[in-house]
Amino acid sequence: MATKHAYYVPHEAKWPIVGSIGLTTLMVGFANLVNGSSVGSTMMVLGAIIMVIMLFGWFGTVISESVAGSYSHQVDVSFRMGMMWFIFSEVMFFSAFFGALYYTRIYSIPWLAGGLDYSNGATHELWTHFKNVWPTNGPGEVGGHFEPMGAWGIPFLNTLILLSSGGTVTWAHWGLLANNRPQLIKGLAATVVLGFSFVALQAVEYHEAYTEMGLTLGSGIYGSTFFMLTGFHGLHVTIGAIFLTVVLLRSIKGHFSEHNHFAFEAAAWYWHFVDVVWLGLFIFVYWL
Repeated sequence: MATKHAYYVPHEAKWPIVGSIGLTTLMVGFANLVNGSSVGSTMMVLGAIIMVIMLFGWFGTVISESVAGSYSHQVDVSFRMGMMWFIFSEVMFFSAFFGALYYTRIYSIPWLAGGLDYSNGATHELWTHFKNVWPTNGPGEVGGHFEPMGAWGIPFLNTLILLSSGGTVTWAHWGLLANNRPQLIKGLAATVVLGFSFVALQAVEYHEAYTEMGLTLGSGIYGSTFFMLTGFHGLHVTIGAIFLTVVLLRSIKGHFSEHNHFAFEAAAWYWHFVDVVWLGLFIFVYWL
């Protein structure tokens, strides 16, 4: 259907505030849960339910407007710019976390163990008997005994899975551009399966860390940075897999053409982003 107006003016939307309430409830619940509050799990479930309702409602609204032909070229450009800025904000988000890991390993641990004082070149020991080693459970072994996570088990398998999923989503894109719907659907289905396989294996890894290795969020600076980086990345993989699932269902219904498929491109951009972040995680968190 042809767009009647060059500039699309959206209607008043309730979904942004619903999403804000859901996300706030979810994160406050998580904060209470990790600090031992009994209401934390209830708040997380409530927040998750609100987020699911928001996603179904907001996705449904945008899909309906797109299929109805309400969007013009200007709106398409706006969507692309919005997605680019969103991914840039995610780059800054993970840069802060990688920066925390870098500061910890390169500066704070050597200082505690008697590293250089750059003001006069002298060495000093800020914590008696603390050694400059990584991974560490903190001064005074505050994090307790734990076993660090190795790189060549589940993490390496997950690396192969994510790299493969980058290939399958690209293959699906080629099918879309060639107007080959079977290839598009098969490529997306494979990507979704690989994405959720990654999440499942990470859950297994976390269970092993907590139950067998003594590695928890409280295991000193190593434990906190490990779960902070891998946990937030796992959340992003989950979001990306859900995003791709929606795109797969829309592809089955024939919503996309070789000339009109920004939703697919946005999902693919996001997926390649989480691929690249994982490579950094594998190298700097697991391997080195």
